[in-house]
Amino acid sequence: MKVLGITGGVGSGKSRVLDYLEKEHHAVICQMDEVAKQLQKKGTQCFERIVQEFGTGILEPGGEIDRARLGETVFSHAGKLEQLNRIVHPLVLASVRRDIAEKRQQGAELYVVEAALLPDVGADLCDELWYVYAAEDVRRRRLRDSRGYTDEKITQMIGRQPSEETFLQACTAVIDNSGAFEDTKRQIGDKLRL
Repeated sequence: MKVLGITGGVGSGKSRVLDYLEKEHHAVICQMDEVAKQLQKKGTQCFERIVQEFGTGILEPGGEIDRARLGETVFSHAGKLEQLNRIVHPLVLASVRRDIAEKRQQGAELYVVEAALLPDVGADLCDELWYVYAAEDVRRRRLRDSRGYTDEKITQMIGRQPSEETFLQACTAVIDNSGAFEDTKRQIGDKLRL
C-alpha cells in the first residue's frame, strides 16, 4: 500500500484533489484535522489533557471544547499553540498509524493523509509528500467566492501557514492546481504512474 501525503495552503484546492483521489483512485482518505477533532471530543484522553492545560473556559455549555475559544486562547498567548500541539499531535499520529496498519491489512492500495501542517507533523508516515499548489490570487479568489472570507481574514490565514518555500522543500512532488481541474487530474495520473 502506498501512503501519500497531501499538503498545501488554504484555498489551494486540497479538498477537490482528495475527492478525486477517493472517487477515481479508490484512495482511503485521512484528514488529520478531522482525526484531531474526534480525539478532542468530551470524555477522551486528549479532551481531558486540553481542559487540564487550558481550563474550563474553553468549553461550550454542553461540555465540548469550543474550538473558536480554544483558537483565540492559543493564538493570543505566546507558547500556548506549542502546548496544545504537544498534547494533540502525538495522539493524532498514533491514531493515524493504527489506521494505516488496519487499512494495509484490509488490502487498501492507496492511503492518503492530508494536513496543512504535514511538512512539520506526520511527514514520516508517508512514502511521498505532494504539495497542492495554487497561485495566491487564485487562492484568494476561491476563499472569497466559496467561503465569503474578507481579504483581511484571508491574509491572516495565509500568514499563519507554512511558506511556499517550506512546502516546496518538504515535498517530493508539486501538483499545480491553479488552472483547469482537468490539468490537475492529468498531473495526478502522471505522478501515480511513476
